[in-house]
This record gives sequence, C-alpha cells and structure tokens, in this order.
Amino acid sequence: MEEMEEELKCPVCGSFYREPIILPCSHNLCQACARNILVQTPESESPQSRRASGSGVSDYDYLDLDKMSLYSEADSGYGSYGGFASAPTTPCQKSPNGVRVFPPAMPPPATHLSPALAPVPRNSCITCPQCHRSLILDDRGLRGFPKNRVLEGVIDRYQQSKAAALKCQLCEKAPKEATVMCEQCDVFYCDPCRLRCHPPRGPLAKHRLVPPAQGRVSRRLSPRKVSTCTDHELENHSMYCVQCKMPVCYQCLEEGKHSSHEVKALGAMWKLHKSQLSQALNGLSDRAKEAKEFLVQLRNMVQQIQENSVEFEACLVAQCDALIDALNRRKAQLLARVNKEHEHKLKVVRDQISHCTVKLRQTTGLMEYCLEVIKENDPSGFLQISDALIRRVHLTEDQWGKGTLTPRMTTDFDLSLDNSPLLQSIHQLDFVQMKASSPVPATPILQLEECCTHNNSATLSWKQPPLSTVPAEGYILELDDGNGGQFREVYVGKETMCTVDGLHFNSTYNARIKAFNKTGVSQYSKTLVLQTSEGCSFEPQSAPYTQLVDIKKLLAVAWFAFDPGSAHSDIIFSNDNLTVTCSSYDDRVVLGKTGFSKGVHYWELTVDRYDNHPDPAFGVARIDVMKDVMLGKDDKAWAMYVDNNRSWFMHNNSHTNRTEGGIAKGATIGVLLDLNRKTLTFFINDEQQGPIAFENVEGLFFPAVSLNRNVQVSTVPPRVPAAPAHSTPKAARGWYINP
Repeated sequence: MEEMEEELKCPVCGSFYREPIILPCSHNLCQACARNILVQTPESESPQSRRASGSGVSDYDYLDLDKMSLYSEADSGYGSYGGFASAPTTPCQKSPNGVRVFPPAMPPPATHLSPALAPVPRNSCITCPQCHRSLILDDRGLRGFPKNRVLEGVIDRYQQSKAAALKCQLCEKAPKEATVMCEQCDVFYCDPCRLRCHPPRGPLAKHRLVPPAQGRVSRRLSPRKVSTCTDHELENHSMYCVQCKMPVCYQCLEEGKHSSHEVKALGAMWKLHKSQLSQALNGLSDRAKEAKEFLVQLRNMVQQIQENSVEFEACLVAQCDALIDALNRRKAQLLARVNKEHEHKLKVVRDQISHCTVKLRQTTGLMEYCLEVIKENDPSGFLQISDALIRRVHLTEDQWGKGTLTPRMTTDFDLSLDNSPLLQSIHQLDFVQMKASSPVPATPILQLEECCTHNNSATLSWKQPPLSTVPAEGYILELDDGNGGQFREVYVGKETMCTVDGLHFNSTYNARIKAFNKTGVSQYSKTLVLQTSEGCSFEPQSAPYTQLVDIKKLLAVAWFAFDPGSAHSDIIFSNDNLTVTCSSYDDRVVLGKTGFSKGVHYWELTVDRYDNHPDPAFGVARIDVMKDVMLGKDDKAWAMYVDNNRSWFMHNNSHTNRTEGGIAKGATIGVLLDLNRKTLTFFINDEQQGPIAFENVEGLFFPAVSLNRNVQVSTVPPRVPAAPAHSTPKAARGWYINP
C-alpha cells in the first residue's frame, strides 16, 4: 500500500487529494489547487469569442501553444504570454513530488464561498501541471469538471489502513493488538483470545477471519455516493456515452449533446471496464513479478560483484607483490654487481698508490744523494761515480714516463642500467581475460587455387583446418600498402572469400588472415604475396601528348565494367554491366568498378544511341560524387560534357574551354588520366578535344559517366593479341606464398 501513496497525492500541493476533479487529459487536481493555478487569457482566446467566430465547438478548448507560449517546458522554468501585459512572466515552482507547477498570474479574489461555488475570473484557463496541456474554462468554471469519487474512496481506505493498530475486544486487561477479525461475529481478536473464544471447530469453523485492517475497512465503508451530472446537477448518472466515454444522465440524452450518441447501461459498462482493467492488471502483474525477480537477481549480482571484487583485488595485490619481490631481488643482484665494481676500482687505485709511493720514495732518495755528491770538491772522486749516477737518474726518469703517472682506473662506473623495456612493460601492464571459456580458433588456411588478381583487384579465399574443433566467429583480412609498409585491416566478417578493389596497378601486396572468437584471435596464416596487373603504367614523357595513336603504342587500354552498387537507381545496365542507359530525362551518374590512384590510364567509351539533344558527360569522379545531377556539378567530379556541336569542361559547376566538335551515334570518347603528371585529357574519335582539361588532379578516381534516357554508352574492350599456347594466365600467376 505504501508504494501507492504517490498516486494519491496532488501534483500541486503534494498532499492527499481533497475533492479531486478530473481534467480532460485524465489527470487529477484538488479543487482548491485547480483554482490556485488559474490564469486569465486574452479576450480573443475565450470560448465565447471562438464560438462567435465559428472556430470552436468543444466545451474545453486546448490553447494553441504556437500562438500563446504558456510557460515553456524547457529547463529554464520561465514562460510568459506573448503580446499582452495582463500575464507577466512568472517563474514556475516545483511541488513536493517534483512536478512543475505554474502559479497564477494574479492572486485570486477574496471570497467566502467554497472553491466549487466561488466565481471564476472571466476568460480563465488552466494548465495541467503534469502534461502541461492548457485549456480554457467555459461559463461553468471548475464545476464543469467531474469529481473523482473513486479516488476519494481509495484515499479514505488508504488513510484508514494507516491509522493506529486495532486492539483486541475481548482482552480483560491491557488489550493486545488484534491479529484477525471475524466478519460474522464483527469482533477483533488477538491470538490468545481467538484460540480461547473463537476455536476453529463446530459452527465457528465456517466463519471468515480477515486481517484487522481489511475488517475495519469493511466495517466502516460508507454507502457509495451517487455521482451527479456536471451539466445537470440535480440528475444522477444513469447511462454511459460510448462515443464521449463518460457517464451521462437522461436529460443529456434528451436535450444535450449526447442525444445522437450511442449509449449503454451504466452498470453493464461498469462491469465491462472492471473486467478490462482486471485483465490489464494481470499482464502488469506478470511484469511486476518479473521485475521483482529481476531485482532479486540484481541484488544477488551486487553481492557476487562485491565478493569477486575482494577476490580479484587480493589476486591483483598478490601479483603486484610478486612483481615487486622479483624487482627487489633483481635490485639486490644489481647492487651486488655495483659493490663488486666498487671494490675492484678501489683495489686497483690503492695498489697504484702503494706502487707510486714506493717509487717516489726511491726517487726522492736518489735525488738527495745526487745533490750531496754534487757538493763534493774532489774532482777525481766525482768523476769516478758521475757516469753511474747519470745513468741511474735517466733510468729512473724513464720509469716514470711509461704511464706510471696515468690512473689505471677511472672514477666513473662503466655501468648503465637499461630500464626502458621494464618501464614500457609496466606501462603496458593491463588486464586480459582471466578465464577463457574456450580456446582460440585454429589458424585459417589460404585456398591458393581460388586466390587471384584482376586489374587492380585481388580475390582471396580461405578456410578452417579440416580437423579444427573450435568454431570461428569471424575472420580478419589484412593487407599492406603495396610498398612493404604496415598491415591494415581490409575485411572483418564471417565470409571466407573477399575481393579487395581499388589497389594500385603494377604493385606487390602482402596479405594474411586470422580467425577470432569470444576467447581471442588465432595466429596469422602464411603471408600471401599478390601482384596486381601492369594496367596502363609507363614511364612518362617530357613532351605533351599530341596524337592518341602514339599514346596507344605506349600503354594498354584500360577496361572496366560499370558498378550497379554505387549507381543511381534510374541507371539501366545490360551486356554484363558494360552498357548503360537511363530511364529518366534527368541526368544520372554511374561509376566504373575500377579505381585509379597512380600511374597513367586510358579508356574509351562508345555512344551506342544519341538523338542530338542531350549533353552526356564523361570523366572521373570520387566514390561519393552526387549521382542525381550532371557529372561535374559538384567538387567530386571532373568531366567533359558534349552535344552534337561543341563541348565544355566542368568541375564544381564551373564551365571552361568551349571547343567546337561534338558527338553522334557511334562516336568514341577517350579519357586519359595521367596521375604521374596529375592531368586529365579528353579525346573524341582519336582526336584530342581542346587543351588539357584539368591539372593538379590527385587521389583515388573512378571512371564516370552521366546520361539520360536518350543516350546509351558502352565501354570499349581492349584489343589484346592472343597469348601463346604455353603462356600462364595472369590470374594464375598473380600470387605466391612468401617463403
């Protein structure tokens, strides 16, 4: 019952409803609260003025919120009537239950009448504080709203059930709290008195015992009030209008607006709606039961999460402590090496100090002796020993000059700790899936017999090993950039075959595949080396192209099919997508399947049908070019559009270089895309049409055409000589396994 309390409280005052009324939006308000939130509207919005102008027929007219901005529903909480000063801007309030309330623009006039009988200001309107729908009151004011007597009864029963606990009526001293009530005896019993005075045997066994609260409600229930008609206050409701979905009296059927409506007996509709509500409650009860079970599951999850968190934290602390211990052990080992180096350096330096000290003492003694000999005045005696002393002095001096005065050890420690790998590992230390539910899938096997290249496209096929028992949820195909660079993902999915378009011509690509499932990814397959076809690449010349015949000697003619996947829906394909026309009189764009990003490329198209009126356009475009306008209208296409007399170049809707000479049925259009020079040139019937059309073109381009229903265009296949009998097909030698 406590969970129902919010349903029984007014959204304005936050208290239990007092004399609740029902608004047309089905929400409820206290009658006094409804009067408090009334606001006055302009004269032009009144029901009388609307009826006079013939613009309204309803008793309660909802306001046009576009004409009158009544208290904005935005979070600012402010609103105003636009255009008149009688309703100043007033901040909204919030009721205790959080619903926004719109206060009146002016205080209600003082009156001694009850809220139901007090006069309502002329042209008043009320806004529902829950759905914010506004409506203008008619002459009846608040009396025009029906009273919700059912809600009043529910509130009475709820308040009675919340009252103080009932006492036993048979206790002689200090009555105890009653636990049951006998509906037949109309007496409240505690458990001891029930066992003593109302044993469950004999005639008393047939009595119905109910909880005290239910017994009090059944005892105190007052006779049901009969609701009266809002239009005819002296008449009781006797029928139910099916069209208006409201109870009515017999005068409403004879005189009022319900006279022509379908009506049914009030009691029958009461029982029918009770049955419908009960059926709806059954479904809602099932949802509530499921919600309770779900809440129990969530609460159990909270407990389990807390337990798992404690366990995981302990495991994490233990792992980190193990790392710290290992680091401390390594630290001790490194410190031992440093101490060893320290002792070695000290020993070498101390030995050198000892050696130099002895030698210095000997040198000093020799010097003092020689000085004393020099002081002697006996020439013959001096000459007898001078040669020997001179040799000793030179020998001693030479001994000091052989690195004796150079330190045998440096003071620096020739040790440098390389901790960058460890720091990087620490920074990369992260969580992985601790408990694998199943092993990773096996490494896929490339099916070499189905792998091939065609023009600048590559098709790869793979499969799982025959004896693999672990299913794969999908595969990841990776290719490098054609220059030995890093691999990048080009396909992720469940298929076991993939065609990659838009590769560079005359380039070598490395491809590899791996499988994955929920546990992880497999090892990479062997690397497959793919060689795209030579296409139209050649060494560029320094001189400009003047004769198309010379160009055809230098390069092959590119051949492609049109792409239905990226074309406008009005484009019609035939001849294995080599021929296109259009079902619309408007220009529509279609692209070729082959894209070019480097090298020099030339292709031709023939005009199969032309009635001398339309302006078909030929050129190149990005993949995201607009498909419903002429080619060259946007900045994603570079084109030449031509009629039967002249042609123009167009890019980004800019027309340049008008050139005489047009097309007719059977004409051949040539397009030369030189991505080495970044130029685009056009030809008509093997003759260059105008100057170089565009310069500084770079990126990925697709052949493109725009046409309407009066034009049909086909691609011209290359004229390739027959291959010798012993030659190997290009697709068969377009790949090899990297050893």
